[in-house]
Amino acid sequence: MTRTFSFTLEATDGAARLGRIETPRGEIRTPAFMPVGTAATVKAMMPESVRATGADILLGNTYHLMLRPGAERIARLGGLHAFMNWERPILTDSGGFQVMSLADLRKMTERGVTFRSHIDGSKHELTPESSMEIQRLLGSDIVMAFDECTTFPAEKEVAASSMALSMRWAERSRDAFGDRPGHALFGIQQGSVYRDLRQESAEALTSLDFPGYAIGGLAVGEGQEAMFDVLDYAPAMLPQDRPRYLMGVGKPDDIVGAVKRGVDMMDCVLPSRSGRTGQAFTRRGAVNIKNARHADDPRPLDEQCTCPACRHYSRAYLHHVFRAGEMISGMLLTWHNLHYFQQIMQGMREAIAAGTFEAWEREFHAARGEGDIDPV
Repeated sequence: MTRTFSFTLEATDGAARLGRIETPRGEIRTPAFMPVGTAATVKAMMPESVRATGADILLGNTYHLMLRPGAERIARLGGLHAFMNWERPILTDSGGFQVMSLADLRKMTERGVTFRSHIDGSKHELTPESSMEIQRLLGSDIVMAFDECTTFPAEKEVAASSMALSMRWAERSRDAFGDRPGHALFGIQQGSVYRDLRQESAEALTSLDFPGYAIGGLAVGEGQEAMFDVLDYAPAMLPQDRPRYLMGVGKPDDIVGAVKRGVDMMDCVLPSRSGRTGQAFTRRGAVNIKNARHADDPRPLDEQCTCPACRHYSRAYLHHVFRAGEMISGMLLTWHNLHYFQQIMQGMREAIAAGTFEAWEREFHAARGEGDIDPV
């Protein structure tokens, strides 16, 4: 078993990249989609079920886990992998985004951020140093530098100040992370939608020589067109021989567009959150199972899908259990969505290897353009 963290770029097709990340806890095939396990669980899923969908790695949330049940408690209980029964790689975010989006009465200084918990109002502080310590206690394989997620829209002066602070925090994160063989710290590029700020950020990060790099500050309300405009240049600013992670993305067409532009890793709550609210993603677009048109439909969500929801249950049943408020509804739809997202990743990996990514992408968009099957 490897005891180090490494990335191998195996093939390219245009800007799209096929690769492999090696960690002591297993291999991550890229492009990779990481299901989000916010509170040490992917909601409505057993860990072995998540693995069965094809996921090689999960994401855990530092902010949520530090508040409940606490990083020290998780460490005493054997670390996050043992705690949640997931022995494969885990990436933890730094907590910065959740502090900005969820916490009350937050105050940011050069040192870090003080805030009150959204759970019970208790006061906490997160700094680059404490974020590294919390993530060390959790035992995650890939650790994210502590940064400020720049809000959108942001005037250039505000975006520049925010990015510069994140770069200073990135250096402090690296120093606090120290030497941890088998674990990797990723730096996070910021700069909002401003190309020169993105370039400045990339240069600051690469001078610190991180094992991997994230593209932060996107999927925060700017819309797909603006996001793709940034992705047309931002990934190429980062080293070719390191993995590139687009944080918080996204919908199926966002994911395909990001991979097309050189992104290797993504995460999003969308497949699980949508599954719990009655939305399924299929090759032919989104299906709202709550709609009355499905009440008498004996067909599966997607006749070509091999997930348990499609193999064993009809649209009529899925409609019924959602309307009845039964837990199995969220379980089946989440499994289907995660399975579909992993099928997208597998399809792209095969297409990049074969040099047929452009044709694969055309077929992907054509199928989605057909829309859902006609009602019975």
